[in-house]
Amino acid sequence: MPVTGYTLALSWSPEFCKPRERQPRHARQCAGREGRFGMVVHGLWPESGRSWPQWCAVQRRLTARDLRANMCLSPSATLLARQWAKHGSCMAKRPATYFTVTRILFAGLRMPDFDRISREEGLTAGTIRTRFVDANRGWRADAIGVRLNGKGWLEELRLCYDKRFMPAPCTRSRFGANDSVRAKIWRGL
Repeated sequence: MPVTGYTLALSWSPEFCKPRERQPRHARQCAGREGRFGMVVHGLWPESGRSWPQWCAVQRRLTARDLRANMCLSPSATLLARQWAKHGSCMAKRPATYFTVTRILFAGLRMPDFDRISREEGLTAGTIRTRFVDANRGWRADAIGVRLNGKGWLEELRLCYDKRFMPAPCTRSRFGANDSVRAKIWRGL
């Protein structure tokens, strides 16, 4: 399938950890012994029309060195390995290339103060988009997907890019909650 764009999915770690705080497999991210995480990379996904190409043939295997070099993106080696196999294999021949692009995109972002945003009166998905745009020159609200869980808590941002890795309007499925939808942000307290 031809790649038409990309999505950088960023997971809000406090919300992810809320039900997993005591699970051994998520201890690094959720137990607090190694600090608390905010936004972490869930993955960089190539897009093809209305779907994400997945599970392409792997030409190069992921090594322990690849994982060590990219733990700054995500506190989970398992998640990094899965994202390479599921999505990265469809956009790059080598894991190092996939993770380099992911690191460059992530490093180019400034995260707004989600703790402060969580305290805003009348918080909505639109507010979250606006605060992200305020912190990141060149971004537009229509290029920022906001995924909320069934109870309205922020789970993930999905940043939409075109084929040249420039911010682009999200498709309906990536856009997530409409601007007027009430939102909450768990601070992990």
